[in-house]
Amino acid sequence: MALKVCSRLAAVGRIRPRAAACGSPSSGAGFTVEHDRQNLRFTAAPSSGAGSPDCAVLLYRFTGEGEVDLLSTFVPEAFRGRGVAALLTQAALDFLVEEKLRARVSCWYIKAYLEEHRDHGSGHLLVS
Repeated sequence: MALKVCSRLAAVGRIRPRAAACGSPSSGAGFTVEHDRQNLRFTAAPSSGAGSPDCAVLLYRFTGEGEVDLLSTFVPEAFRGRGVAALLTQAALDFLVEEKLRARVSCWYIKAYLEEHRDHGSGHLLVS
């Protein structure tokens, strides 16, 4: 059973519902990615608007001047194997470039993604 992360966090007042999230949405692989700057996260939910409260999440935090830590990704079981974590990771990398930020990476998935996509030139975004 997939966890209903977004709806559970919204229920305890930790996040706003997806429709009210900040940032402009982008889409791919049948999912819409939104950047919720207030809650320091990226979310991905099905683009179809099928009404599912589930969403995938990438969390980050600011750790210093011009620096963030990409903390974790979570993808509900129902969405796994569809490239959703990659969409979230790419959105976070785009954010780093747009805001001229550098990142530490705590998330094992993002580390693996960056290793696999080394040829895309994202190495300059990382803090050693």
